[in-house]
Amino acid sequence: MKRNLTLIRKEAVLALVIAALSALPAWAQNDVEKLYKTKCASCHAADGSGSTPAGKKFGARDFRSPEVHKQTDAQLIEITAKGKGKMPGFEKSLTTEQIKQLVAYIHELCKKK
Repeated sequence: MKRNLTLIRKEAVLALVIAALSALPAWAQNDVEKLYKTKCASCHAADGSGSTPAGKKFGARDFRSPEVHKQTDAQLIEITAKGKGKMPGFEKSLTTEQIKQLVAYIHELCKKK
C-alpha cells in the first residue's frame, strides 16, 4: 500500500511538471524544438513520424501514434533516459529537465496527427 502511494505521488508530481512545461514561454519552446531537432529528429523526423531513413532502419516509433499517446509521462521519461530496443538512452547527455521538456514536446506531436 505504501509503495502504491509513493508511485501515485511520483506520477502526480510528473503530471504537474508536464502541465507546467506545456505553458513554456516562447524562448523555452524554441529551445526544446532545437533540442528535439538535434537529439530526436534524425530518427523520429521533425514531425515525429519516424519516417527518416534512420528511423525506418531502426524501427523508430511514430510519436503521433495512439500507442505512444497512451503512454504516461513517466514511461516516456524512462524510455528517453534509459533507452529502449535500438534507441540509446540520453540520461548521460541530457538533464532531467531537458528530458521532461522533450516528453512534453512529444505529447504536442501526438496531438498533431
